[in-house]
Amino acid sequence: MHIETALVPAGVFTMGDAAGRSNEQPAHAVYADAFRMGLTPITNASYRGFLEATGHAPSPFWSDGRFNAPDQPAVGVSWSDAAAFCTWLSVLSGSPWRLPSEAEREKAARGGLDSARFPWGDDAGPDGGRFLQDAPRPVALSAPNGYGLFDMASNVHEWCIDWYDARYYTVSPQANPQGPPAGTRRASRGGAWRHQIKVSRCAARSSLDPSFRYNDYGFRVVLDVS
Repeated sequence: MHIETALVPAGVFTMGDAAGRSNEQPAHAVYADAFRMGLTPITNASYRGFLEATGHAPSPFWSDGRFNAPDQPAVGVSWSDAAAFCTWLSVLSGSPWRLPSEAEREKAARGGLDSARFPWGDDAGPDGGRFLQDAPRPVALSAPNGYGLFDMASNVHEWCIDWYDARYYTVSPQANPQGPPAGTRRASRGGAWRHQIKVSRCAARSSLDPSFRYNDYGFRVVLDVS
């Protein structure tokens, strides 16, 4: 299986939003090592390979025609399902694939535009990000951001590897933060088709019980650069 990726270079960026919600504060400088990220969320076509090879239980939406087109993002995937896919892909490819950290996901979403609210700039788009969408769209219909990544602010929420803590930024390390050591919810990023406002600011944080399988939750994978 081939996952197309883009390089997110090492460097410092501003994580959080001083004018955002309390869980996005304080805005602070973070250094992240270079990594490669999937151009899109994992699609149903790729996820099917995992299901067929491992016998892993499919999502509750796998047979629903609104959600199972090959080029749609795989949804209804719990955090553990996403982690199991990464483990399988790592064995298959011989490379250590994983979910991104919150810091990596935010840096990647910014696409090199450190102060922009959205991956493309400061404007949420027509009607403030409100538009008709009643299911996930096929991936990569949006314009890519500065790193060549698609769908970084819309379509489906994406799991991160971190546990979630609303106050984590007050104690977060300055280099390669990995989230708190434990928790009850896993972090996620990006906008989703089910919301009234379907686009998400780069700094906006979300989270979910890791056992839940929602039809607006998917994931994308990353690979460390040695």
